[in-house]
Amino acid sequence: MPRKKVIVARTPQPGPRAAPYPVKIACGAGGSDYNGRHRETSIPKDAPDMTSRTLRTATAIAFVALLAGCGGGRHKAQFASDVAAAKTTTIGINTYLWKASLETLSFMPLLQTDSNGGVIVTDWYVNPNQPAERMKLTVTILDADLRADAVRVAAQRQVLSNGNWVDAVVQAATVQKLEDIILTRARDLRRATVSVG
Repeated sequence: MPRKKVIVARTPQPGPRAAPYPVKIACGAGGSDYNGRHRETSIPKDAPDMTSRTLRTATAIAFVALLAGCGGGRHKAQFASDVAAAKTTTIGINTYLWKASLETLSFMPLLQTDSNGGVIVTDWYVNPNQPAERMKLTVTILDADLRADAVRVAAQRQVLSNGNWVDAVVQAATVQKLEDIILTRARDLRRATVSVG
């Protein structure tokens, strides 16, 4: 069976655009169809030119993208600075949470501070108003984002009994209050940085 050929002949019409124009298609071997008859098909004059349509579509998309890039510049810049500020991680963790944790625990002696791992461990602290009780805290920063679940405080408490320090229960409200203090301070630091920038 002979291989079929498709011959496309285009005749542009005069005018400002070279489209639309009629297209003659001859099918079959030697310009005939399967039955050996010559066949011509004309595409209507009002059919759009695909090249012109593709060009118009690409131009429209580029124009819309350009407008989107220009529109609302101040609001977009503010949003970008807010996002950037919430993700300040120059030391491997969220900087605001790190600074807020150090400030909150500044009254306690520190045993370990690891900014890369986001861990602060304090030594035992005895409150002058309650000399028979002492506490030790571990603060862990878990995320690069400034979020409520990005900081965790673990507390150990001991009480003095018969000259010995004995482990005691830590109330959950104490730990929650410390986490809230750290988060509030971190948000204040972030707001101050964004307003200055």
